[in-house]
Amino acid sequence: MRTVPRILIVEDEPAIAELIAVNLRHNGFQPVWTIDAETAQRELDEILPDAILLDWMLPGESGLALARKWRAAARTKAVPILMLTARGDEPDRVAGLDAGADDYIVKPFSPRELLARIRAVLRRRVPEASGGVVKLGDLQLDADTHRVVLADKPLKVGPTEFKLLHYLMRHPERVHSRGALLDKVWGDHVYIEERTVDVHVKRLRESLCEAGTMIETVRGAGYRFTHVPMA
Repeated sequence: MRTVPRILIVEDEPAIAELIAVNLRHNGFQPVWTIDAETAQRELDEILPDAILLDWMLPGESGLALARKWRAAARTKAVPILMLTARGDEPDRVAGLDAGADDYIVKPFSPRELLARIRAVLRRRVPEASGGVVKLGDLQLDADTHRVVLADKPLKVGPTEFKLLHYLMRHPERVHSRGALLDKVWGDHVYIEERTVDVHVKRLRESLCEAGTMIETVRGAGYRFTHVPMA
């Protein structure tokens, strides 16, 4: 059984890739370096890594497109993706998280911070994960089959949004701060920004169609899931 975490580095700049690989190797990880989408996909097809460090700007297919593709594939959808990029503006961060990245790291970055963020996504867990069916009004979530139904109509909800919805539906009518949601949904010891919650709430509302109004924004406090959709 493999005990050393395998980290796939998808980076076309050798100097950056070597710096990352050296730091990973010296801290108990097994780095595997690829330079583009094609070689990265070959590595994924052969051995599934424990996490992926993904550059945005790659020759050929971009890191953003790769993140979307790997999140949509059953085999790779659960593999943590940390996006590495020089694009640090807020719209770029939102685009990266929206594409499915678990974390977004702007170049230049500290090797110590990178290692901390990798460890965070590897030990991340859902503390209150449980099975069963939760039903509020016309909205029903089945944790065992990973299905969400609104008035007998199946809804397509992403994996992170599913976890968020599950937690909110199990704790309705309470106000949850962004920090609390990060702890309860993403897990403890996370290093991502609280605005990440806003991105996933937005995606969840869109996935829930008209039931998206059941997730209320409480100004200055956080979010609340209410039984009755707002008019």
